[in-house]
Amino acid sequence: MARPDKAAAVAELEDKFRSSNAVVLTSYTGLTVAQLKTLRRSLGENAQYAVVKNTLTKIAANQAGIASLDDQLAGSTAAAFVTGDPVESAKALRDFAKENPNLVIKGGVLDGKALTADEFKKLADLESREVLLSKLAGAFKGKQSQTASLLQALPSKFVRTAEALRVKLAEQGGAE
Repeated sequence: MARPDKAAAVAELEDKFRSSNAVVLTSYTGLTVAQLKTLRRSLGENAQYAVVKNTLTKIAANQAGIASLDDQLAGSTAAAFVTGDPVESAKALRDFAKENPNLVIKGGVLDGKALTADEFKKLADLESREVLLSKLAGAFKGKQSQTASLLQALPSKFVRTAEALRVKLAEQGGAE
């Protein structure tokens, strides 16, 4: 790689690999420029979608410590570099692929772990991070309420038992 423009492209891709939470590789053969523009818009602010050269991407990924993408870098390849919530981007790619069957998800990487196309589809089926966090908070709140009720019931049950015992002893003492 003697050419400075290729070295700069590899350095830029390596930086994208290092700064991304997830990278999704797709095949875009048959999509028009307008469809690619629509896809880029649907991914939003937290993802960049770019057509990449396979050889330069392999080199950049290996330099970034990601060797698991070599098999997926064949044919026409574009990559979505996700810096935000990977679930949102996976949903956007899944929804776009439903409307445009020419977009094929090849696989990619999530937090350094290689994922297949099927695993990315499962990721797209997850609820967003905010929804999952709110469900977790609700579960914690429910457990706290149950614990508070239990702790509150113990002293009142003790008082009722002591009162019943006092009444019983009073009845026995009065009967003699």
